[in-house]
Amino acid sequence: MKQLSLLLALAASPALAAEITPCDWRASSAALVEPWEDNSRGFANGAIRVALLDTVEPAAAAFHLLVLTPPYTALGERQCHVISAEKDTGYTTLDFASLSGEYDPATGLTLRLPGERYRGEEAVSVILTVRIDQSTPDLFVSEEVRGQ
Repeated sequence: MKQLSLLLALAASPALAAEITPCDWRASSAALVEPWEDNSRGFANGAIRVALLDTVEPAAAAFHLLVLTPPYTALGERQCHVISAEKDTGYTTLDFASLSGEYDPATGLTLRLPGERYRGEEAVSVILTVRIDQSTPDLFVSEEVRGQ
């Protein structure tokens, strides 16, 4: 079983926590947001691929992030991860056009993506941060609440 690490660094509320899971129904090709060329990006010479997913339901929390990373399996497949706001519940919005990436040899690739999610009945703005170490199947994710 894949070992995934979760690093929580939440600014305003310990009740908020992004979740990383192996790919499942949320990673269906039918959930890829079109146009594909605007809603997917490659990093590390194409070894890492990130794409925006829209699962339609729940309507107020349908956006997830698909992340394909090394290391490759014996068959040449990348590791497949889905990042959600919570188990099976996504974000209200993820601003994929504002996705930024920064590489540091000491820590790996760090992606930042603004979005919005529900905290109880209130929508809050967040910055989703994903750190990818290509030498392991581990991802680290955190959320920072903006404007709190």
